Amino acid sequence: MKRVPLHVVMMAWAVVTAFPLLWAVMSSLKSDSEILDSPWTPPSRPHFDNWSRAWGSASIGRYFLNSLIVVGGALALTMVLGSLVAYTLARYEFRGNRLVYYTFVASMFFPVFLALVPLFFVVQQLGLLGTYPGLILVYTAYAMPFTVFFLHSFFRTLPSAVAEAAFIDGCSHLKVFYRVMLPMARSGLVSVGIFNFLGLWNQYLLPLVLNPDPDRYVLAQGLAALSVSQGYRSDWSGLFAGLTIAMLPVLFAYVAFQRHLRAGLTAGAVR
Repeated sequence: MKRVPLHVVMMAWAVVTAFPLLWAVMSSLKSDSEILDSPWTPPSRPHFDNWSRAWGSASIGRYFLNSLIVVGGALALTMVLGSLVAYTLARYEFRGNRLVYYTFVASMFFPVFLALVPLFFVVQQLGLLGTYPGLILVYTAYAMPFTVFFLHSFFRTLPSAVAEAAFIDGCSHLKVFYRVMLPMARSGLVSVGIFNFLGLWNQYLLPLVLNPDPDRYVLAQGLAALSVSQGYRSDWSGLFAGLTIAMLPVLFAYVAFQRHLRAGLTAGAVR
């Protein structure tokens, strides 16, 4: 009985969180007149053509592909470099180790707004403004501090005996990292990968400044442009369909990897 108030609060919070998502999906299957006349009722007939129209004529498909390229490339680069840096800082002692680690930690608190102007000129001088490589590199630098901070704590919890046994068997440092330590840190890698994916997929400020080419807009930029253009055209059904398409990868990632996410968050406390 003592847990009943807690369960009630959690259920209420779940309803408050899920209702906007369900309402957006429901509105994406309505006509424009139904959205305005009866916004809280289910659609009389599902209009799946809203999704195809948003994907094609509203260019959501192109924005979706751009986001996949940029976020996928940045995520792969971040996980490779971040895991290497975190493992090195966690398992090897050398002069300047703490300085490098705390530099990464301190950069997590640096407001990205203060770096936008110099970052713009640096990317422009490199000839990467409005390009996939430019956004991938900036996204990678943006996600690296959190990745190093998260994985550093995780690598420190892994047992050293397994690595020492691998060294005795003749493994090099690189082989021990890839063949022994990375498989043991799988839950932590999945957890930080999901967090990075969510943050980079929803990123709007960085591409707004560094990606002025409309043909290379990522999904957040495309949805912002769509909300303005479709608002004047009163194509609300197409706008809600675009929003729903943008939400699907995030929901799929969470549903598919929620067990790994919970395991990665609690691994450090269990060991």
